[in-house]
Amino acid sequence: MTITIRSALMKNFLGDSPDWYKWVIISFLLLNPLVFFLVSPFVAGWLLVVQFIFTLAMALKCYPLQPGGLLAIEATLIGMTSPAHIGEEIANNLEVLLLLIFMVAGIYFMKQLLLFLFTKLLLSIRSKMLLSLAFCGAAAFLSAFLDALTVIAVVISVGTGFYAIYYNVVAKQADNNSQIADDSLIDNPEHQQIMEQFRSFLRSLLMHAGIGTALGGVMTMVGEPQNLIIAKNAGWGFVEFFLHMTPVTLPVFVCGLLVCLLVERFRLFDYGTKLPEPVREVLKEFDRKASAKRNRQDKVKLVIQALVGVWLVVALAFHLAEVGLIGLSVIILVTSFCGVTDEHDIGKAFQEALPFTALLTVFFTVVAIIIEQQLFSPVIQFVLQAPPSTQISLFYLFNGLLSSVSDNVFVGTVYINEARAALEQGLISLKQFEMLAVAINTGTNLPSVATPNGQAAFLFLLTSSLAPLLRISYGRMVWMALPYTLVLTLVGLLCVHYALVPVTEWLTQWNWISPPSLNVISSVTAH
Repeated sequence: MTITIRSALMKNFLGDSPDWYKWVIISFLLLNPLVFFLVSPFVAGWLLVVQFIFTLAMALKCYPLQPGGLLAIEATLIGMTSPAHIGEEIANNLEVLLLLIFMVAGIYFMKQLLLFLFTKLLLSIRSKMLLSLAFCGAAAFLSAFLDALTVIAVVISVGTGFYAIYYNVVAKQADNNSQIADDSLIDNPEHQQIMEQFRSFLRSLLMHAGIGTALGGVMTMVGEPQNLIIAKNAGWGFVEFFLHMTPVTLPVFVCGLLVCLLVERFRLFDYGTKLPEPVREVLKEFDRKASAKRNRQDKVKLVIQALVGVWLVVALAFHLAEVGLIGLSVIILVTSFCGVTDEHDIGKAFQEALPFTALLTVFFTVVAIIIEQQLFSPVIQFVLQAPPSTQISLFYLFNGLLSSVSDNVFVGTVYINEARAALEQGLISLKQFEMLAVAINTGTNLPSVATPNGQAAFLFLLTSSLAPLLRISYGRMVWMALPYTLVLTLVGLLCVHYALVPVTEWLTQWNWISPPSLNVISSVTAH
């Protein structure tokens, strides 16, 4: 059947995305120049921001790089910003790009160790409450030093592996993971019931781990990409960033763990399912066979990766080099001592990070547009007219609301730039700027667990091959995240409003953190 050129173009445009989505993006591209030239650049700028957030919210229909990139290119062409300004934003945030490129790739080569640890964790703890707490806590600890996407990728790999092991046993087939989505091969009603229980068990562990990446990721400057941007603007190192966030993040972390225990204890929000005993026996037998096959060379690799992990933590804690360079050192050390020398094997490590790195570069283009068109000035002026203590709470709430429907990296970048601009104009004090930086960081990281749009780790889980196996849908993720969303958001708000200022003053008094003038002035001068 012959198709017209128009039909061929539409089929190629944005690939397998729904036709309605394609037409929406086309209408955006047609509308923006008309609004920019005939109505107002300010209105056109806000329209573009809304459109870009729409592409983030519709990430399951099409990865936002393509539609968001088209909008950014068009906006640059019609004069909303300039290539030079975009280059400046990228240069100012080069550390973030290096973090994504090298740190994620570096942790890729440590997956063997991480998989080993999570496997032992699951099989050694029989109590579901303690196991859930361990998964949430382990994911939080790892995300504080590593990348949340990498941590959730490891958990997904573990979940997929365990699911495939039991499936192949009950389906009576060899190790063939290509058919694990075919439920028709499980014809025993008892096995079907156990499989449903196993799915619910794994689903809850994955959600706990996903929340854990948010609880840990908010604490340090390397936990999330926007953290590094905020730290750079405030002039904070690794330890100082951690201490500044502690008045909010520590109570939130404790309350998050309490929520984990409560939802498991009372079987709320689809939590509480235990690991079926037949599944445990199958997994234990598989682990015994895998341990027997592990030779001395494999064991040495695990030791090497553990030692490099210690180096990673120490290097980050003492800020021995830029974060991206530390990630590069991890790549060099692990590959050198674990026998990875093939160019193609090394190249695979960068596949996870580069798409998001490209998307983040588009973020910076939109940020340049926001700055040039002064889009957030009215909002910032409204917030800055409030009393200083109220300003902090409003920044937290505005960041949280927007992050829950779009992307926290985008929101965090925009707001910290606006806060820095207010500082440079003398609208806020140095001390207030640091408080706002804490509010922005916690606001973008905590309420954003509400939806997969806000947390990249959640979106990664939702779009993974494991999601359909475990019956993980968008709505189910929102439902299971709801108790965490309510508690983390409320506790974070209370800490920002009541605890942040007095605790920070106490830390400064005892020389745990430097006075604002020593940090922020140098940062502002650099910009």
